[in-house]
Amino acid sequence: MRRTHLLILLALAGLAIVAYLPLIHQPLLEDDYPYIAQARIHGPSHVLADPVLRPRATFWMLTYLLDRFFGPAPLPFYVSTVVLHILCTWLVYALGAWRIVGWRVAAVAAAFFAVQEGHQEAVMWYSATPQTFQFLFGVATLVCWVRFIESRGGRLLYAAALGSFLLTFVSMETAPIVAVLLLLPLWSVDSKRRAALVWLWLPFAALAAVDAWLIVAASHGRDDRFSFHGPVWIALPFSYARLLWIWGLLSLIAIGLLKSRQSRELILAAVAWIPLALLPYSFLTYMRFVPSRHTYLASLGLAWIVGAAFWAMYGRLHRYRRLVASAVLAGVLAANIGYLWTAKRRQYLRRAAPTEALVELVRRTPGPIYMRCNGAPVERFVFECAVRVRTGKMPLVWDRGAARTAAAEFCWEREGQSKRSP
Repeated sequence: MRRTHLLILLALAGLAIVAYLPLIHQPLLEDDYPYIAQARIHGPSHVLADPVLRPRATFWMLTYLLDRFFGPAPLPFYVSTVVLHILCTWLVYALGAWRIVGWRVAAVAAAFFAVQEGHQEAVMWYSATPQTFQFLFGVATLVCWVRFIESRGGRLLYAAALGSFLLTFVSMETAPIVAVLLLLPLWSVDSKRRAALVWLWLPFAALAAVDAWLIVAASHGRDDRFSFHGPVWIALPFSYARLLWIWGLLSLIAIGLLKSRQSRELILAAVAWIPLALLPYSFLTYMRFVPSRHTYLASLGLAWIVGAAFWAMYGRLHRYRRLVASAVLAGVLAANIGYLWTAKRRQYLRRAAPTEALVELVRRTPGPIYMRCNGAPVERFVFECAVRVRTGKMPLVWDRGAARTAAAEFCWEREGQSKRSP
């Protein structure tokens, strides 16, 4: 059995690596440079003491260490995101210890999660790494909690769950939602034992409440990205449907047509998991739907649905069962990997193009560079951070009066065509 688990883990790691091979030649994106610049300033000692930076301390520590040892070279940063993604994929498989999931469903769910293109931003954009950290420690908490429930005891498992849960608080601002997600495994136990387990769940709830209060207090008047007046009633159902499209919808249709009751509990858990995991991001004020990077945790529910549908189909096949099932699974995996290698790769290369062009111009220009297209303050800050991080100098001038003394000028138009003269 251990050998089987090891082979499956190796196969899952291989799938994740193959899916994100395009990252080998992908530059850092424009928003990555301000974070690297901030990590250089703050350092590890300042992060935990700062109430604003503390909720993402794991991200700041990783950024600081990667920059310190490798500089702003893109490959080490992307290797770290893929390694984190592999660990998260392994945790999806580890949830096979949960009775309502099972190892067979968990294996297919993890394979789908490894390549699913819907949450790719959490892996292909280094700045979205807090999402993978939250998943890593949040689902590790769930694995320990489930094993504690299934084994009917074990102080070490309960302590491990609490310890991992505390690490979610230094991974992402939305970590308190993990406490709510821990209620889902209580469905699968009898009512008498459920009452006893609720008391053991209360410390998680208390810690989550304290963390939420600290985050609100620290961000009061300083963070307008979230609001209780946000378009939650539009964002949540739309994002739910968007996440299910198309693999989740096809899987639910297949389960319905096949009248499969074997995974009924799991489907109910998945259907509840997705909106709960999406809920914190539904209060975003700047978007009418949840961005793909924020669907990383919610994608676990989608993976469960796909895994359950696969085995429901497999159970109804008779002739050529293995051949048909293998072809279906290979087709789903290949479609997602192909989309990551083509459409998504082009998208991220376009996002990186402006800063890459500017850095190239700075490196081959001895004098100052006039930024002819004066963008918004945020864009100016990003360009300045990119140049400072990559070259160690700041030759950019934004004042029109300095244009005559500039050795070159730079402008990146919205359609993606750069205009620069040496």
